[in-house]
Amino acid sequence: MEKIRIRIRGNEMPATLYDTPTAQRILEVLPLEGHVQVWGDEIYFSIPLILDLEPDARQEVHVGELGYWPQGPAVCIFFGPTPASTSEAPKAFSPVNVFGKTDQDARVFKGVPSGAEIHVEPLSPDQRFYPES
Repeated sequence: MEKIRIRIRGNEMPATLYDTPTAQRILEVLPLEGHVQVWGDEIYFSIPLILDLEPDARQEVHVGELGYWPQGPAVCIFFGPTPASTSEAPKAFSPVNVFGKTDQDARVFKGVPSGAEIHVEPLSPDQRFYPES
């Protein structure tokens, strides 16, 4: 499984990509940079990649999952309830292609403001992950 590193405002998070067509396409366009928007306990940012929904796209997601939202087009990181949620679980605005999951607690992104810079890059197997202290 492929690994990526997500960096936002001094927080670094490794993530594992699932074996999906969306994950493969996102790997092909890395590195990505942008400015996040906040929607409840979700952050998302626009990316220059137009993809269709996959057959298993869904709105109900888990904390830490990464989704591709075709309507953005954007990458979403879920870490808690959103305005669409009916419980404490995250729920996307509309179906997303779930393509990965953070390797650590994604709630570290709680409090990241809209407009914060995000960087997403590949994490090769020979790289070690050292979170910032």
